[in-house]
Amino acid sequence: MFERFQLERVALSEATLRVRYGGSGPPILLLHGHPRTHTTWHRVAPLLTAHHTVVCPDLRGFGESSKPADTPDHSGSSKRAKARDCIELMRHLGFDRFSIVGHDRGSYTAFRTAMDHPEAIEKAVILDGVPILEALERCDARFATEWWHWFFFAQFEKPERAVLADPDAWYGGDPEAMGKASFADFHRAIHDPATVHGMIEDYRAGLSVDHLHDREDREQGRRIQCPAMVLWSLRDDLERLYGDVLEVWRPWTTSLVGHGLDCGHHMAEEAPEALASALLDFFQGNADSASLTT
Repeated sequence: MFERFQLERVALSEATLRVRYGGSGPPILLLHGHPRTHTTWHRVAPLLTAHHTVVCPDLRGFGESSKPADTPDHSGSSKRAKARDCIELMRHLGFDRFSIVGHDRGSYTAFRTAMDHPEAIEKAVILDGVPILEALERCDARFATEWWHWFFFAQFEKPERAVLADPDAWYGGDPEAMGKASFADFHRAIHDPATVHGMIEDYRAGLSVDHLHDREDREQGRRIQCPAMVLWSLRDDLERLYGDVLEVWRPWTTSLVGHGLDCGHHMAEEAPEALASALLDFFQGNADSASLTT
């Protein structure tokens, strides 16, 4: 797994991140989602290294990265805080400007990094996500039924107790589908009480401060300034919940392309070649321009 990649723990001003990186060329930062670790990218990252330097961290609160201190507003787990980690990590590795890709919960950090640090982001890719504010404002009975965990995870203590009673039953996971080494890393994470708490704090931040940051951006007319691409899983529920996913993103972007991939939610594990091909096309300027927003 991750042949010819380096594995390090990088101490930043606010967090210590477990990071794997390799390849050469223009840098790309890959951000995982919940409940995964950076190893979810093990089939995609090597396909990008012929053209790019690829950096895969565990987000703060996840995997083997450090866990932020609890605060009443959960700001240590906010996407703004994690965006600061992204900028500092890449500068530590020698990159003042880079492209960013985020899946699931990682997509919110990728979005926030592009919004808060436009000078640093060359291109941004969102995988299976819409802005947190959009999700909350469009919430109806169907969303609350299918994404009930958002609201359950916002509760005090009960989510951790429920998950840790039987993490395997709660999260599932398949060694053959995920890859045995990646599954083992994921399995360790979901059995670690500190990591489970850190992952759930990510949701608490979403419902406390993250959506307020989104609202402030919208009120001030801020958008992602770099070219953006949104990809979503055709076998998951994003189209069912939101219809035209690109229409949701157009008010938040200045240049947008995107399409669905024929796979389930964990696209880096289920469709690594298709995902890597779409990323390379976008980063090399070959993405379909028919969906561009100006």
